Amino acid sequence: MATYEYFCNRCGSFDVKRPIGTASAEEVCPRCSNTARRVYTSPGTAFTLPAVAGLREREEESRENPAVVTRVPPKEAAPRPTHPALARLPRP
Repeated sequence: MATYEYFCNRCGSFDVKRPIGTASAEEVCPRCSNTARRVYTSPGTAFTLPAVAGLREREEESRENPAVVTRVPPKEAAPRPTHPALARLPRP
């Protein structure tokens, strides 16, 4: 999906996500239903770490198809300290 920017004379700019190559020259403004023209901007070509890109992709996917949780996840045990001096400290 690509993000296209449009400019409404009344409300200002807004973004629309569409498949690449399907953006029209004009779009209806979501706030005032006025006709807005497409603004050509530079593409977002900055390097993104794979972990960050994966998180963004999961977040976008969860908007359309959220994961259903049927129970509360189990509580994870706190890791035991490996240093002997830390082992003698009181635990909560």
